Amino acid sequence: MLARRDVLRGLGLSVLAVGTLGLLDACGDDPGKPNPPGGSTDLTLASSDVQRSDPDPAAVVDGVGSMHALGAGLWGQLSTGEGNLAISPFSVAVALGMTANGAEGTTLDEMLDVLAVESAGAANAGYNAVTQYVESLSGPVAEDQEIVLEAANALFGQRDTAWEQPFLDALAASYGAGMQQVDYKTAAEAARTAINAWTAERTRDKIPELIPDDVLDDLTRLVLVNALYLKAPWATPFEKDFTADGDFHVTEDTTVSVPMMRGTEGISGSAGDGWRSARIPYAGAQLAMTLVLPDGDLDAFVSDGLLAGVLAADLTRSVDLTMPRWTFRTPSPLKDALEALGMPTAFDENAADFSGMTLEEELHIAAVLHEVFIAVDEEGTEAAAATAVVVAGESAGLPGEPLVLDRPFLFVIHDVEHGTPLFVGRVGDPS
Repeated sequence: MLARRDVLRGLGLSVLAVGTLGLLDACGDDPGKPNPPGGSTDLTLASSDVQRSDPDPAAVVDGVGSMHALGAGLWGQLSTGEGNLAISPFSVAVALGMTANGAEGTTLDEMLDVLAVESAGAANAGYNAVTQYVESLSGPVAEDQEIVLEAANALFGQRDTAWEQPFLDALAASYGAGMQQVDYKTAAEAARTAINAWTAERTRDKIPELIPDDVLDDLTRLVLVNALYLKAPWATPFEKDFTADGDFHVTEDTTVSVPMMRGTEGISGSAGDGWRSARIPYAGAQLAMTLVLPDGDLDAFVSDGLLAGVLAADLTRSVDLTMPRWTFRTPSPLKDALEALGMPTAFDENAADFSGMTLEEELHIAAVLHEVFIAVDEEGTEAAAATAVVVAGESAGLPGEPLVLDRPFLFVIHDVEHGTPLFVGRVGDPS
């Protein structure tokens, strides 16, 4: 796993649910204040007095590198088969980073290796710096143009559990996250409704039900959630009059007819050994979508960690781009993928150590749920991601070189300065 950290240097919405292993009842109920978004459970706040830490700009590079390394690893586990796929390395990394603050021993060591960071403190510093930088890109960027880019974190914990103060302080300082107190023991469905309502609100209803039925139960103790939402217009919209139906070759044997957009203004690109790319800037030119067309296997290109190099490559050519519109969503349970990447102990109810969260019960991760929505058209992009960790106690000058995306291709939505992989995806069938 140390090799994964070396790869890192070379170079949203996530939910985590934690449940209990034992059957111990904690004491110390806090008085509830009814505030049930979509449910009947009480929501009170177990807050920390610690304020959000100022970001360390020097930590951005390591934070971005960690997200690239995690994204490459997850892609290698999830990209079996064909069709559409999208993940948010940013969202998953932040959700797991929050969780790592409550891990100890082997559980923590494995999580750090998968995240390609040296310590929970390093993850906190990196993700805090990246998040606050990314959020600074949101707002008006030109006349009648605005970027909406928002990240949010929240914890939903069992209300009668005594949570460790250093854990709450770390999440407040580095992630701006407070803990909403719910009652999984007697109202798990109401808690699920409340968490899904929070997620839907933060993603503008693009992720309406992150947590499906039968995930939370009376052994659930904590759900950690990251939500990421983007709505961004292109710096130069595609002319709708130039959009025309064209063939997209899903496989060698399957072709579909889809609306194909064409644009040149402001689109630049690069090329390397076995790949070509095009970059479309969003309004303000601080965010972009990079499209990658490898000559060989798309999935190996991502899992081998080559996307970071593409994002860092010099843009040496103008591009005459033809590409489809697309809209899709992909839910991705991540438990199996994360176990395969090297953190099985966190999911083992007999071996996991999350004593940094609470000393009252033995906790393990029961599920990690992830979902991405993306819509791309002539005007721009709308995208949302959510990750939940469930813990239980168990210019148009010279003619551009043509790049026709009429077969499966990759996309990355990222900031221009650092190349943060906010969303990574494969368009296998845009129909």
